[in-house]
Amino acid sequence: MNTIRTALLAGTIVLPAAVMARPMTPEDVAKIEYTGTIAVSRDGSQIAYTTFSRPDVTAGEENGSGSQQLFLADGPMQARAYLPEDVSASSIAFSPDGTMVTYLWSAKGEKRSVWGVPVNGGAPRKIAGLDDASTSAYAFAPSGESVYLLAGAAPDDQREDELDLGFDAVVYEEEQHFNRLFVAATGTDEVDPDPLEIDVPGHVDSIQISPDGTFMVVTSSPSTLVDDSLISRKPYIIDMVSGETRVIDTPGKIGDIEISPDGSQLSMVAAVDINDPAATTLHLVDVATATYRPLNEGAAEAAENAEWMADGRLAVIVDIGAQSVLRFYDADGAMLREVDPDGLILTAIEQGGNRLAVEANSPMHPNELFLFDGNGFTRWTDHYPWLAEIDLGPQRTVTYTARDGQEIEGILIEPVGGIPFERAPTILNVHGGPESHDSNGWITGYGSPGQVAAGKGYAVFLPNYRGSTGYGVEFAKQHQGNYTDPEFMDLVDAKYALAEMGITDPDRVGVTGGSYGGYATAWSSTYHSEEFAAGVMFVGISNQISKMGTGDIPWEMYNVHAMEWPWEDWLGALEVSPIYYADRADTPLLIMHGEEDTRVSPTQSTELYRHIKIRRPDTPLRLVFYPGEGHGNSQAAARYDYNLRMMEWFDTYLMTGDRDAPIPGPRPELKLGDEDSED
Repeated sequence: MNTIRTALLAGTIVLPAAVMARPMTPEDVAKIEYTGTIAVSRDGSQIAYTTFSRPDVTAGEENGSGSQQLFLADGPMQARAYLPEDVSASSIAFSPDGTMVTYLWSAKGEKRSVWGVPVNGGAPRKIAGLDDASTSAYAFAPSGESVYLLAGAAPDDQREDELDLGFDAVVYEEEQHFNRLFVAATGTDEVDPDPLEIDVPGHVDSIQISPDGTFMVVTSSPSTLVDDSLISRKPYIIDMVSGETRVIDTPGKIGDIEISPDGSQLSMVAAVDINDPAATTLHLVDVATATYRPLNEGAAEAAENAEWMADGRLAVIVDIGAQSVLRFYDADGAMLREVDPDGLILTAIEQGGNRLAVEANSPMHPNELFLFDGNGFTRWTDHYPWLAEIDLGPQRTVTYTARDGQEIEGILIEPVGGIPFERAPTILNVHGGPESHDSNGWITGYGSPGQVAAGKGYAVFLPNYRGSTGYGVEFAKQHQGNYTDPEFMDLVDAKYALAEMGITDPDRVGVTGGSYGGYATAWSSTYHSEEFAAGVMFVGISNQISKMGTGDIPWEMYNVHAMEWPWEDWLGALEVSPIYYADRADTPLLIMHGEEDTRVSPTQSTELYRHIKIRRPDTPLRLVFYPGEGHGNSQAAARYDYNLRMMEWFDTYLMTGDRDAPIPGPRPELKLGDEDSED
């Protein structure tokens, strides 16, 4: 399959004239691959990127979590694979002199290290690495004579001996292993056998080197705990000569940070306070003083990804509701211009020599590589020629008014073939967070019914309910201290608004989502059970009291969601817990959860299952666990299985509107071919 894909990318794609359109299927979703990361050489002459794909288990490929393949793009539709398929290249970059594409890779029997492959042809070679730990990030000195390596903790020989003897007890949250930072020489073809360790503050997770090599910027947390990575993570500016360290003392979450070409300042996407749900405000940071100032504070938008151009301009992807724009600022922070990408949803940008490469998707395709030429976007890749065979449902944004007057936006996919006279069964697909949002781009995935559901005759609506990003900090904070209302009332209001528009059959509305979207599904299937005909809940919350005691982000939940602890109001915490209303649960509910989830404990799903099973025993109910999976499925087989189960549940209870329909069999019908079958 990869050989066919590479051949298609190398030339013009010609489809047979007699291809008949067909609906999208779970088997199509299983073979989707995505552009991963982009790298542009310093002079802008070369663009490299990766694609990320999982094994196509429907074609007989062996199950797994996925790999990345490196491509080099010379022009529109001229990308070529640059490494063997068994080399999964991550964290790609160009060497400072532009002669090599560098990447992280774990060669057989070795730890993950920095490798490079010559741009003009030649064998890949290992550049730097450690014998005792894998490298997670790297950055070259501007001269190219050394490379900085961020690696895991040194092995604990005593602990390994104990494990060999069966002493495998784990002390919860205490046995933390901090990352280490090293610098290795790269001036010769030989790998530096003894990289020098550098002292860094806390648990460092990213590194950047200034253009002149005089300082580095790292981001670090005081511990390895997830809560600290969200709430207490800070950027540090470290002088490479004196060792002086300056902390950029941000009050909340931090996102993308980039160093300006002259090294005098940083761009930083960050939260405005400790209660800001997400890092969405763009700041400029003075390197000399570590002070910062916001550029778009209070705007109804979300800054996502920034990149300094070689001439000192700052390019920024900004999400404005369900759309995105490319915005340019000058070095002083004044806005120069804003470019409408004409329906594209921009997700990442990288530049070299003022040449700007962009990753973007649309309602018609997942992420692809584009080049911004100063005025518009030219598509450089087509990884999905088979999408021409698929009949896609029309997709657009819809705005409705909630009962208290608040305007809410969402994305609607209409059924393939149009909305029937009697109106369509509708699935509300609720995003997680809630500090995230859905954009009007490619929104079909293993857990998102999207075009698969549209091909079966469903309408699908993705509401950016209160708490979502993209509409400003004030909108994102509207759910705080107010679990379920107004944010989940927005879902009920969406149902009736879509019915009034002539789109939705109000008696056939279902709901699905993961994480916080799973919480929304659980709430809609209990408290609001009379409103929803079917629910599919994934890694969701059912009990706000036990959630605090079993998850790994209690402080994040307190600071940006609940605003109080459960013991401050025990009854109040129960009253926003779906288990409290299990006696109302008449909605057929499919619950799915990864057994290794630390964010939302699998016991959250067990609690809801047990409450409904005892208190509403006649309600169709099923609980499915995925061994080895966490807060979302990573293995190809588990993702395909999830998609099949989700659609089977909706077909049984939502399409028919029959809440009393017999429960489907415990195993979905897998459509598995052999590895040699054609696409």
